[in-house]
Amino acid sequence: MDIAFVAGFGPIGTDPDATFNFWSQTIGIPFDEVAPDYYHASDLPGTKAFALWPLSQAAQATFGTDQWPEDRPVPQAWIELEVSSPEAVADAVEELRSKGQEILIEAHEEPWGQTTARLMSPEGMLVGISYLPSFHADENKQDTE
Repeated sequence: MDIAFVAGFGPIGTDPDATFNFWSQTIGIPFDEVAPDYYHASDLPGTKAFALWPLSQAAQATFGTDQWPEDRPVPQAWIELEVSSPEAVADAVEELRSKGQEILIEAHEEPWGQTTARLMSPEGMLVGISYLPSFHADENKQDTE
């Protein structure tokens, strides 16, 4: 698997208001609310995305339900590792599976065009392998010139 860069990172919280208040008010990071209770700091230097993700939304995106499964560790953070193409996401899934990793959600395209798959790290971090076309806009522009 060839990781291009860390696409995003952020905490996963069970109390969206407390999480937002800590990171926004206490720490001072400016956020835009891009979906209900999902806050994104797209202009934070050093990251493509730093976002506050409610546990209910992480559960919905991974398991199709607002409740995190009781038989799984509750993640406190998420990280997305960006690869070079949608096909590379599927290839990464197969590589990870061959190394004994349980894939929580297979490679699929989200409504906003991102291809992603998810698994858990041994520490309980929710790990996404992803490809978001807008993160590769300069590369795609060069390919057409």
